[in-house]
This record gives sequence, C-alpha cells and structure tokens, in this order.
Amino acid sequence: MNWPDGQPGGQLAEIKTILVLFWFVLWFGIERLRHRAINGHRWKRNLGLWIVNSIMSPLLILPISAWASQQRFDWRPDNIFVNLLILDAAIYGWHRLCHFQPFLWRFHAIHHLDQHLDTSTAVRFHGGEVLLSALARAGLMIIMDIDFTSVVIFETLVLMASIFHHADLRLPSRLDKYLSWFVVTPGWHHLHHHPDTVNTNSNYATILSLWDRLFTSKNPRQWQDTMPCGLDDHIDPPLWKLWLRPFLRRYPAGGNDG
Repeated sequence: MNWPDGQPGGQLAEIKTILVLFWFVLWFGIERLRHRAINGHRWKRNLGLWIVNSIMSPLLILPISAWASQQRFDWRPDNIFVNLLILDAAIYGWHRLCHFQPFLWRFHAIHHLDQHLDTSTAVRFHGGEVLLSALARAGLMIIMDIDFTSVVIFETLVLMASIFHHADLRLPSRLDKYLSWFVVTPGWHHLHHHPDTVNTNSNYATILSLWDRLFTSKNPRQWQDTMPCGLDDHIDPPLWKLWLRPFLRRYPAGGNDG
C-alpha cells in the first residue's frame, strides 16, 4: 500500500523505527555509565506502554495522519521547515492544554506518575493520549496544509528530543544553559516533572525552547539532582492499572489534587 507523497508507508515507518531505536540505545548506554542499576518494575511499565503505542502507530496513528494529508486545501506551498516549526509550536500548545483540561490530564498524568526520569520515561505515554494527540494533529494538518512526510519526520524528531531531555543525566551547567537557549535540555525539562504544581505547570516545550520563552511558561528555577519526580500523594501502579486509571478516576487538572 502506497501512502501520501508517493512514499511507501512501511519504508517511512522503518526509517523512523531505526533512528529512534539507535537514539534510545545510545542514551541508554550513556545513562548506564552513570547509573548501572535498573529498576525492573518501572521499566516494565514504561516499555509496556511503549510497546502498545508502537503497535498503534502503523495501525492507527500513521493512517490518521495519512488520511489528513489527503484532505488538505493546498493553500500554501510545501515547506518542510515551516511545517516542522508549526508542528513544534502546536505540540507546545497541546502539552500545555493537557495540563489544564481535566479530561486530557487524566491521560497525560500517566506520564507524570513516573517517580524517576530516564530514557524509558520518554516513551511512557498512555495510548489514549497518543490517539487524542493524533486526532488533534490531523485537524492541524488539514487547516495548516501540512504534508504526511513532514509529520513522520516531526514524530521522529519529537521522540529523539524526548529521549534526550528525559535521560537520567546532568549536562555541565554551562553547556545545559547554552543549549537551552535553542533546544530543550535535561536541566530544562526535568523541572517539569517536579511534584510542585508551579514547576509541573512550566517548561512545556518539546524540541525548541523558544515557545516557553515566547509564551512566558519558562521556569527560572534550576533543576537539582536531589529534587523528587512524580505527582504528590500518588504511587506508580502496575501496568494494567496504568491503562485503566484514566477511565476509573477523575484527575484534577494542573498536576495535583488541588
């Protein structure tokens, strides 16, 4: 089956998978140089969620984007750099919305329940959130005339950026500060996972950090290794409970129980 832009869907998916797996293994190896121990229980939870989402990707997520790319109005010329900029700004807005819209937060909270950050946290998302995000992006693709190839490239960049800034490492402070003027770094994003609502509701950017600066959601605090992660008064349950949790419990928006 040929998908939009004359590209075989399987080929695009394979390239994306190879790049993401390589990047994941690279940063996993860097983490092991610093921390050899692995918490097997939380890795089973995180990778279990990733496996389900990986199955969903070719069955649901990519077909939704492929369909949306065929409904475009063709009102502007294709420009992949402009498309990537639009998509990155949109995922910033979506992420921020997930923290303040109660229905979306009950799914996004699964990501924030992780009480330790590493490469596996980067792929820890509930399938419901992934599907809702794909549907919202489909609408954006139609309105903003974004092609299928741009979306696949963007998804690849998002996963690679997420793996980097969730990694269990601490860059030299000057390097982290310099890089954070352009892209989201571990020091920038780890603060977003602090239980304090003021910190959780900040630093939403995924690839380019400029969105937090532009929309005044940048947090002036500096991340410290002694700071906790997760959500106050919540434990990280087994995988099957993580899947059911958004449907069984109403979460207040904003990262805590208010």
